[in-house]
Amino acid sequence: MPKAKPLSKEMILAAMSQTKSNRAACRYLNVSYIHYKRWAKLYESDTHDNLFEQHKNQRGKGIPKFLRSKGKEPALIDIIEGRVDASSFSPDKIKYRLITEGHLLEECNTCKFNERRVSDYKMPLLLNFKDNNKKNYRKENIELLCYNHYFLTVGDIFTDKQIKGIEDHKPVNQSEVKWELDDYQLQQLEKLGLGNNEEEENYISRI
Repeated sequence: MPKAKPLSKEMILAAMSQTKSNRAACRYLNVSYIHYKRWAKLYESDTHDNLFEQHKNQRGKGIPKFLRSKGKEPALIDIIEGRVDASSFSPDKIKYRLITEGHLLEECNTCKFNERRVSDYKMPLLLNFKDNNKKNYRKENIELLCYNHYFLTVGDIFTDKQIKGIEDHKPVNQSEVKWELDDYQLQQLEKLGLGNNEEEENYISRI
């Protein structure tokens, strides 16, 4: 059995910056919780005794509610082998477990896209049921697709109303726009003989 990899302080800090809890950080680093905890407790923190204490999130702040629910879940293997009807369980939670328990790679099955949004660590992946039966979680019937390949191979992601809401906009009143210029831009305007504020605004409005 391969020896567990050591975790440097930089690795743990990087995982903390991308996650909202210690358990999420150990998943980010692809190590066990016990292994992560042992190393995180070794390194001092600026605000707590150690990095493990700093990254505790016992209230679940910023973590989806479906991950904090206490309801008992069946063994995932029973769901993906069809022995348990999944219709009474949270689809979001099943998707999450499929990824964290190693049944699906967290990437697009077609193009391998796996980038995360920095603000909340979410990845734009949708669970696709190949036979269109959303109760059939058999492993051969499910895959993760990025928004692009879901749109190309399965169908629309948003309704026409949602798209209209995304694309709708209000015309901008140019007179209300406050232009801010950096030092370089001011120097270039001065070379053109547009050094005072009134001339700058008139020149910018003509652009």
